[in-house]
Amino acid sequence: MRRDGRWHLPAALAVLALLVAGLTFAGCGGVLPAAAGAAGCDPGWVAGWHAAQQAVPGDQLAGRTLRMVVRPQTSGDGLRLRLSNRHGDGPLHVGAVTVGRAGDGAGTTGPRPVSTAGRPDVRLEPGADVLTDPLPVPVGRDVPLTVSLYLAEVPATISSHPVAMRTAWLSGPGDRSGQPQPDGFGITLQSWPVLAGIDVLAPRPADGVLVIGDSLVDGVGSTPDADDRFPDRLAARLASERTATPVLNAGLSRNRLLQDDPPAGGDAPGTRFDVDVAPLVGIRDVILLIGTNDLAAGAGADELAAGLRAFADRGREAGLRVFLTTIPPSTSGGRDAAPVVAARDRINERIRTEGPHWADGVIDAAATLADPGDPTRLRPEYDSGDGLHPSPAGYRALAAAVPVGVLSGAPAGDRCPASASG
Repeated sequence: MRRDGRWHLPAALAVLALLVAGLTFAGCGGVLPAAAGAAGCDPGWVAGWHAAQQAVPGDQLAGRTLRMVVRPQTSGDGLRLRLSNRHGDGPLHVGAVTVGRAGDGAGTTGPRPVSTAGRPDVRLEPGADVLTDPLPVPVGRDVPLTVSLYLAEVPATISSHPVAMRTAWLSGPGDRSGQPQPDGFGITLQSWPVLAGIDVLAPRPADGVLVIGDSLVDGVGSTPDADDRFPDRLAARLASERTATPVLNAGLSRNRLLQDDPPAGGDAPGTRFDVDVAPLVGIRDVILLIGTNDLAAGAGADELAAGLRAFADRGREAGLRVFLTTIPPSTSGGRDAAPVVAARDRINERIRTEGPHWADGVIDAAATLADPGDPTRLRPEYDSGDGLHPSPAGYRALAAAVPVGVLSGAPAGDRCPASASG
């Protein structure tokens, strides 16, 4: 809770947060294991925000402070950050970390320092992720936070989410992580470098949804800083119709199902399953929206069918429920060529007819977004203007097409009486 405008938690909750962290902390430079989730209806760590990572140039960040705005998808009594040098080609030294409540623009109120293994800084070797110590502050669902990282030493290639559809700020030289206002942050970015996720100490289990795929998941075509991507719209719909279910975004622009492409679209969903799906505590349902980039690269229906089945099998073996989507039409990048259209029609028909046997359900994105008068292109009001990516109205329509009645969502709240969450 907040008391007199300041962040405050009872001492007992702070102690609980620290004890839980002591059981799950991976250590500086270590690869993160899957964190222990809530047992039964007890409080526990759940994934509250996520950003899929890939390799990008990082030279301009060295010796500067990065400030990012994130919007947690669940509420709780504490948080811890997941920092990543997974794709780095050299050591990464984060000299200071703070978290604050988001104000207007890049401003914050009351940034609080975050430690890692009791230290104010942390060094990550190439390929490593690290989990910070817990910060005992209240976290509100949909209440934006600012995360500031002073990047003292940065490799030439870093781990980042390059298409955030959310403004971040970069300072001039020096550690400005403790500044509550945006003075000195003169450069704007549209990415989330280094910050891979936020875990929240939640009062009860989550039963959340993860959406994984390409730029249609990432939100290209949505409104920058407006949080109107497909996963955002789905979260808003679930909150209004059923319960406040966390919906996390694991999209990567230019991502493909069948091939890793680290310099462009990052690793394929199957390759990044162990970092972008399996470790996210509280996730029960996974929606896979992908394939348009594979079609543009010449993939056929049989190849895509095999890839979709393999991903669904892996998810279900991990105890997750998997939902597949048809591939929307496009007039961009040769996707309206006759062989591509024919391959898309074939795979979409197989997803509609065979998909319910491969997975736990199907979402017909193609039928939802296609122009009824010309199903080879997006409906005009659903087209962001590039012939490929939906507009905010298109993402809203796609969220409306999800059969929310078959998602896990509400059962976590149903099985936990009010008294169980304190």
